Amino acid sequence: MIWRMLLVAILTVCAVSVRADDLRPAYLEIREVIGPDPELRAYAVTWKAPIKPGLAARVNPAFPSDCKAGDVVRRGIDSGALLSTWTIACDMSLKGRKVGLDGIGETSGDALMRFHALDGQTQASRLTPHNPAATIAATPERGQVARTYFVIGIEHIVTGYDHLLFVLCLVMLLNGAWRVAATVTAFTVAHSLTLIATTLELLSVPRAPVEALIALSIVFLAVEIVKRDPSKPRLAERVPWLVAFLFGILHGFGFASALAEIGLPHGEVPTALLTFNLGVEAGQLFVVAIAMLAFWVLRKLRAQAVAPAQAITAYAIGSIAALWLLERTIFG
Repeated sequence: MIWRMLLVAILTVCAVSVRADDLRPAYLEIREVIGPDPELRAYAVTWKAPIKPGLAARVNPAFPSDCKAGDVVRRGIDSGALLSTWTIACDMSLKGRKVGLDGIGETSGDALMRFHALDGQTQASRLTPHNPAATIAATPERGQVARTYFVIGIEHIVTGYDHLLFVLCLVMLLNGAWRVAATVTAFTVAHSLTLIATTLELLSVPRAPVEALIALSIVFLAVEIVKRDPSKPRLAERVPWLVAFLFGILHGFGFASALAEIGLPHGEVPTALLTFNLGVEAGQLFVVAIAMLAFWVLRKLRAQAVAPAQAITAYAIGSIAALWLLERTIFG
């Protein structure tokens, strides 16, 4: 019992440094505009860099040497990020040339870059420490926006630790692939509905209470696992699809808040929204498959170790989620 409590304490302390919902990339928007000098190509630049993990202090947009920046039009703090807007004037079009971020290699963050041409065409690219620059195509590649938002969706479920732990709890709580599949499907349908409705501004809820309730949903499932009794099935075991659906509605608001951080490209809203959601589902299925495989292997190698392993994992997850709940309740 002592070693179990020690493990939970260690994992809980480690959770202090873990953000529960980590989809907060920097955002660079470059919009082609008609400038005062017909000899130059003008662009309006918006740069939004989260203060954490150091993007605001270390990273700056980098344009070709013939591009001259004008005065900063706006600078301020928006949702924990430094927001700046200005214009640049270039001797030549940016199409066919590279635009990137100086200093991103020194951070663990990434960025979404969107380019809007005067003719209405939109391009989207991800900039990372390993790929700090991207070439703005003269003719946008078909499916580029879809591919970019699909990858962002995958990253969100894999690095959005609260959603990840909720799905893991569902896998541990249920026995049988079909029950897991049906329950995860209910969760998927629910969060897809609220994601779409919120992103299209059909629904609107405050972010802070939603994030707190998401943490509470994880605590609830962790308690259900710890107190599981084969002779007396608990609520989440009796109607898992209903529990998953109701909590899925909450998680959908969380996905929508994360997507709102980076926005959707004009003219490509349906495509970006659909592929982001598909990316979330792909990442979710990957997590479910890995978790089920891990417990299947453990069951084959040492069946008596499965129950203790699930209990320890549930204690750790519940402790982490309880910490998030306190953090989100106290600090909002």
